[in-house]
Amino acid sequence: MKKTSIFAFVVMVIVSLFLSDGRAENIKVPPSSTNQAKLSYAPVVKNAAPAVVNIYTRKVVQQRVVSPFLDDPFFQHFFGKSLPQGLSRKRLEQSLGSGVIVRSDGLIVTSNHVIAGADQITVVLSDRREFEATLVTTDDRSDLAVLHIDTKGESLPFLQLKDSDEIEVGDLVLAIGNPFGVGQTVTNGIVSALARTSLDINDLNYFIQTDAAINPGNSGGALVSMDGKLVGINSAIYSRDGGNMGIGFAIPSNMVRTIIAAVSSGKKSVVRPWIGINGQDVTAEVATSLNLARPSGMLINEIHQASPAKKAGLKAGDVIVGVNGKSIEDPAAFRYRIATLAVGSDAVLDVQRGGKSEKVSIKLIAPPEDPPRDETTVKGRNPLAGAVIANLSPAVNEEYGIRGVERGVIVLKLIANDAPAAGVGIQPGDIVLKINNTETATVREVMSALKGSDINGWRVTIRRGDNVINFMVGR
Repeated sequence: MKKTSIFAFVVMVIVSLFLSDGRAENIKVPPSSTNQAKLSYAPVVKNAAPAVVNIYTRKVVQQRVVSPFLDDPFFQHFFGKSLPQGLSRKRLEQSLGSGVIVRSDGLIVTSNHVIAGADQITVVLSDRREFEATLVTTDDRSDLAVLHIDTKGESLPFLQLKDSDEIEVGDLVLAIGNPFGVGQTVTNGIVSALARTSLDINDLNYFIQTDAAINPGNSGGALVSMDGKLVGINSAIYSRDGGNMGIGFAIPSNMVRTIIAAVSSGKKSVVRPWIGINGQDVTAEVATSLNLARPSGMLINEIHQASPAKKAGLKAGDVIVGVNGKSIEDPAAFRYRIATLAVGSDAVLDVQRGGKSEKVSIKLIAPPEDPPRDETTVKGRNPLAGAVIANLSPAVNEEYGIRGVERGVIVLKLIANDAPAAGVGIQPGDIVLKINNTETATVREVMSALKGSDINGWRVTIRRGDNVINFMVGR
């Protein structure tokens, strides 16, 4: 083939490539320089990975060993009720997760469900050194926990927190943790969504969604931005088989900041602001009826009579659409925004009222314990025996994530699994409404009502979540 023909052929190929879709940038080419070929996340990982730890927990549980003869009619006929009901033995349960060093003195943040109920917590650093960890505090509402390891004066590498409000959908992120116990692993992805509030994972539902691979064992690990800062604590995944499907969720760093601030100030637990309102989603129908531009925000339907909200002039029917300039889509987003603010500060709420926009300044206070909780263990022969009960108050409501109830009596816990209250079906978190059709708004009223029963026994009415349940208990 002549040189001119070869040249023409090459030109034709190049032109056809350009004209195949009209875009030259779709042509795949090798890196044009050594520097391009060396593009890597390694610098970010090198700085961030040493601050991510593996967490191993151990706890001893009682396991009932049931005899295979318990349900055999032959043995029941001869032994009756004297047939042994099984033995109890101890069993060691172990689990794993991840955590993030957030202070050079060995302060570590992880997911609360990683260490819940653990008798022993072991932290393994990236350099394989092991430390026994002390549990500093837990926060069930945000599913966060804080641990501490004794470094004997050594400063450890730690991750600084980034303002999670600065990240945007599409930003690159890295997930660092210990999936399936294989050792520290790094995966990359993007921020898929912000302000996910419909997951019902914890009481303060507000998550960053990412497609960075997150698997069992990654819980408590770090979600890291490209500037090497912590933007979230990996918390949960959406999965049909337990493995990664590209849908992972992280608790925003601004929520993590609140629990670190509480620990740093010497508090044993997080005290979040209380303004004394309860609300509901703004549906399309509600938005139309209130002449709102779109269905978003929180419609106020309850206001505590002694609350800062009442003093600030908020009313039932108002729609809150923003907090300190940050828009909110639903009640969960509102609770998150308030929960990340400090007690004693002010918040400016964007409110829609009567088709007009207003700004309302409100003082954020600690939830008062009024009335006093009067924590009491119920004793005697009655259906609540073995239950620890207390008066509801703004402080108790905030502590246990109870909304929409000003007065009442809550079951805090059961002193034993075989307590009479447990046998009846009473559970921690139940709110006692009535006993024998007598309303019980205080611990004193519950204890008084339990002293008497009719010939049929007791009728106990409780509220569990959104359901009202009645128990009939014989004498």
